[in-house]
Amino acid sequence: AGYRRVNRLFAQKLLPLLKPEDLVWVHDYHLIPLAAELRALGCGNRIGFFLHIPMPPRLIMAAIPEQEWLMRSLFAYDLVGFQSETDVTHFSHYIEAEAQAEQLSPERFRAFNRTLRVGAYPIGIDVDDFVRLTQAKEGRETFLRMREEYARRRLLLGVDRLDYSKGLPQRVQAFRALLERYPENRNSATLIQIASPSREDVSAYDDLRRQMDSLCGAINGDYGELDWMPVRYIHRNVARRRLPGLYRASRVALVTPLRDGMNLVAKEFIAAQDPADPGMLVLSRFAGAAEQLKEALLVNPYDTQGTAEAIQRALTMPLEERIRRHEALLSRIRKLDVHWWCSSFLQALKHVEQDVTG
Repeated sequence: AGYRRVNRLFAQKLLPLLKPEDLVWVHDYHLIPLAAELRALGCGNRIGFFLHIPMPPRLIMAAIPEQEWLMRSLFAYDLVGFQSETDVTHFSHYIEAEAQAEQLSPERFRAFNRTLRVGAYPIGIDVDDFVRLTQAKEGRETFLRMREEYARRRLLLGVDRLDYSKGLPQRVQAFRALLERYPENRNSATLIQIASPSREDVSAYDDLRRQMDSLCGAINGDYGELDWMPVRYIHRNVARRRLPGLYRASRVALVTPLRDGMNLVAKEFIAAQDPADPGMLVLSRFAGAAEQLKEALLVNPYDTQGTAEAIQRALTMPLEERIRRHEALLSRIRKLDVHWWCSSFLQALKHVEQDVTG
């Protein structure tokens, strides 16, 4: 009831501000019913929606209470965008099976007496802006300080919110497996894991924090030396202007969520690298970014042994192969950057064939 009430209030406040030619772009699951509320008030503008989180597979979506109402609400939009082709597939399978939607074309469906266009519009970053951050004073200072402090080490880096979707315990367990199976990394490889505070008033997050404290402490206790700490676990925010230097100083980035809509850390890491000696990205196949970043080392984050093997491969990968992979990754995130994402979605919304019968 509160969800509906907030969206109704949002629509009531927004409608008087709209001009007939305005495009309305609504973002994320918090506001799924907004278009339906606007239509009920007589809004005839083109309205688009973008889902930043993953679209659940059909049977999981069908388990959500009032899921039919949510889907009916999505059909009040003219265009719905998803992060990946996998998300589009999940959506189309759901509406065809559960809502008996008719597929009019590869991107157009009809259900609930409305016609809807759907598509994948993977979100990107501002690559040039991030490169400038890497070369700015704070970025360079961080890079030089990390290179000096860890001159005898190879850095592995994780940057996440402390969230149970990010696969942090599995990542730490994979690092432990790396030290067990490949002892040459002892006293050599250091994992810096930044886990920014997130929803700390929720008990599940408190449990996750205690689990991470225990796992990281156990590795440091079992493998640490007087002059080497295997894991540097940082449970606080790190200034964004410092992150590019940290990315650039790292040999390997571990982006291994259990599920993620996109994950822009993966793209930021690529943008920050030295093209002449780039670090390697180890990426979960369950992140939306995996559809685009196929030259990364893709892993199943639930398979800690397999992830450990991928980390070892990243640490030992020849320079020539790292350069080749990085060139392909950088080219793709430049082509499909945040400006492409914005303009491609809005152009599609601007030219979408509106359903005048709905």
